[in-house]
Amino acid sequence: MRQLMPQGSREARLNIRASQYQKEIIMEAAKIKHTTISNFVLGRAYQEAQEILANETNFKLDNKKWKIFCDALDSKPRIIKSLQNLLDKDSIFDNA
Repeated sequence: MRQLMPQGSREARLNIRASQYQKEIIMEAAKIKHTTISNFVLGRAYQEAQEILANETNFKLDNKKWKIFCDALDSKPRIIKSLQNLLDKDSIFDNA
């Protein structure tokens, strides 16, 4: 689920520190891609952020696995006695 980076004005600032070596590598990569260091770093960071967020919120399953997943969601929850006992006890936060 890759989205293009929104275009338009960029008012917000990001400040980062890098070693001289890291800066040189980034500068070289940006030069190869014919872009500025800012556009290179922002583009790559934005792309990575999109992927991380997508992985946390979206997943794909084939039809068989989707049915198994839905059946698990629809099934009656199993009782775990030790967990039930724990939840039945008063918490230190109950009377706070």
